[in-house]
Amino acid sequence: MELTYYLLSALLVIASSMPFVSDQHWVFRIFDFGRIQLMFLQLIMLAAGFFMIGDRNAAFWAMEAALAGFFIYHSIILFPYTHLYPVGNRTNKAKDSESISILSVNVYQYNKEYQLLIDLVNEIKPDIVLTMETNKDWENALSVLEKDYPNATKVPLDNTYGMHFYTHLKVQRSKVNYFMADDLPSVEIDLETRNHNKFTFFGVHPPPPSPTEETTSKERDGELLMVAKMVKKLKHPALVVGDFNNVAWARSSVLFRKTSELIDPRIGRGFISTYHAKYKWLRFPIDLFFHSTDVFIEEFKTLRHIGSDHLPQYCKFFINHQSTVQENQVETADHGEKQEANEMIAEGKKM
Repeated sequence: MELTYYLLSALLVIASSMPFVSDQHWVFRIFDFGRIQLMFLQLIMLAAGFFMIGDRNAAFWAMEAALAGFFIYHSIILFPYTHLYPVGNRTNKAKDSESISILSVNVYQYNKEYQLLIDLVNEIKPDIVLTMETNKDWENALSVLEKDYPNATKVPLDNTYGMHFYTHLKVQRSKVNYFMADDLPSVEIDLETRNHNKFTFFGVHPPPPSPTEETTSKERDGELLMVAKMVKKLKHPALVVGDFNNVAWARSSVLFRKTSELIDPRIGRGFISTYHAKYKWLRFPIDLFFHSTDVFIEEFKTLRHIGSDHLPQYCKFFINHQSTVQENQVETADHGEKQEANEMIAEGKKM
């Protein structure tokens, strides 16, 4: 019992310590993803220690202190992504645009349950559909949507980084970007609503740091920060949506938010976790959504399982150019963070 306690507790402490290392190797970055699970496991071990250990010596109290310390640390990091976090007034009844809805989903390329996604789209009727990991088979299956979504940008790939964008809104400009590699696309779409409001949509899906994908997070972080710098230059509403392969609270996600000066709608709304779809207790948010201050969120949630390892993400919003009620939620990058962002972009391009 004692050996089990100390081994499990030590593993939890080591896992919690890994993100402190600034190296972008997956060994260190992967533990950013599991903070929710680590926090609850540490709480369990913290309580279990009093039942498992009879001889409560200095080693026991040191381990309990480490578990308690990391539990508090994780709680502080995760607290903004709970309903308890105060965000002030972010509602605005005045609308410059009609409500606009987006469905974003990583379909899992090898998932063949095409009809589940088609039925979901036909049921909720979003204005924009973004799919990731879509190859030619998926493109062919989703062609039935084109009668309702005639404006499409299609990048079918068999490397799990294909991307498709569908909308019935007016497309003023459509561009496929390859920021870090010629097989890692993202889309940049200038759109116009029915009442002539314009906004830019970025769809992203950078590679994750993992033993089976990229050894480091350099390509992922470099691409996201390049998008952040592009967004910062825009003078009209913008959204960045997709499978970031990164959790909202990771250092690079926070740096993205500060560099772009966009708002993370999860703050004060909950984790809204999307992955893994089949394992509720091993789920965390890696399909992210960021928006400018003139975009107001009406609904933000996950939808039902469509056979993928990701849950679909749904957002309904409207635009108000004049409102300032959300400006106090914007964080900006300081000089050191701007330099760090530039260094990450340069490192990503070297890969």
